[in-house]
Amino acid sequence: MNTKDITEPLRAYAPGRINIIGEHTDYNDGFVLPAAVDKKITVSIQKNGSPGQCLVTAANLDEHYSFNLKDFAPLPSGWQNYIMGVVHELQQLGGKIEGFTCSFEGNVPIGGGMSSSAALECSLGYALNELFQLGFNQAQLIYACQKAEHNFVGIKCGIMDQFASMMGKKGQAILLDCRSLDYQYYPLEFGRYQLLLLNTNVSHALASSAYNTRRSECEEGVALFQKKHPGITHLRDVTTEQLDAHKASMPETIFRRCHHVVSENQRVLEATKALAAGKHQELGRLMYQSHFSLQHDYDVSCAELDFLVEQTLNKDYILGARMMGGGFGGCTLNLIEKARRDEFAEAAAHAYRARFGIGLTPYSVSIEDGASLVL
Repeated sequence: MNTKDITEPLRAYAPGRINIIGEHTDYNDGFVLPAAVDKKITVSIQKNGSPGQCLVTAANLDEHYSFNLKDFAPLPSGWQNYIMGVVHELQQLGGKIEGFTCSFEGNVPIGGGMSSSAALECSLGYALNELFQLGFNQAQLIYACQKAEHNFVGIKCGIMDQFASMMGKKGQAILLDCRSLDYQYYPLEFGRYQLLLLNTNVSHALASSAYNTRRSECEEGVALFQKKHPGITHLRDVTTEQLDAHKASMPETIFRRCHHVVSENQRVLEATKALAAGKHQELGRLMYQSHFSLQHDYDVSCAELDFLVEQTLNKDYILGARMMGGGFGGCTLNLIEKARRDEFAEAAAHAYRARFGIGLTPYSVSIEDGASLVL
């Protein structure tokens, strides 16, 4: 732990993340395969000598907000809820936080599916832990940041985003068991291929409400399985055989939601085997399967995402593509030959503008470490 003089700001950062595969499995106690990236949010923070006044600046937005540690509550919406939520959860854990002044800025695309929210939460949580010598370990900080989103933002997110932002490792993806938080790193070595993100630059209004709806639908599915299998607590516990056996007695929509989660968990485990064996074509095949499952079974894709995935089909220099993140906008993730990256990005952008009338933003990302101090 570092100590800082009251006049010297402490700086900490936390990265956004990509997810190779494993979408909407985390809140079902399943498996995911994320990695931290080179886009991050940095917080500059210092004690201000007051017992409870907190002054916060969102530098990219040129917006300011203040609140008192003894009396604050969520706003109807806004970035301020992420800040207050993290402070609240650390206080709930017993953290003794005093008045502070902080400013944050970053380059994680908002609404791009790279979890700018988790980067903000984790950068602040990490910084507060250091500044006030709270003594929390990484697992406690991860849970606090997740609960901030639940209790102050109103999104019942899983643990993946915060875990990846806090625990990322350079050049590695993380196979995370979202039930036990057991994890294992897998090198992301693609040879002549690389990962390319294409940002649709759209974020449909359905995203937040549909997220919580999908979670409720999964819980409804679990309740149906529990009638015959009391040991099942989450869709993580459901086998393909059990799913097929219950198909006729389940509402079609609930079956499709469950089918996505059960099959997606299997794809994550198969993807780690493909990574370990250097079988990049197999990984690409699994990525496509993931997208079509999210599109048709989970209903969280959109026309823009589907269009971009369609642009990759039947191109031998692209091994796989899929939507990434919660859905209804954000990025597609593409496994593409390095030599053809620029050519494809330009062609896809042209076709996308012709179809939707909006621009496309390509991102080549590198895989980096998780939250840390800026030294």
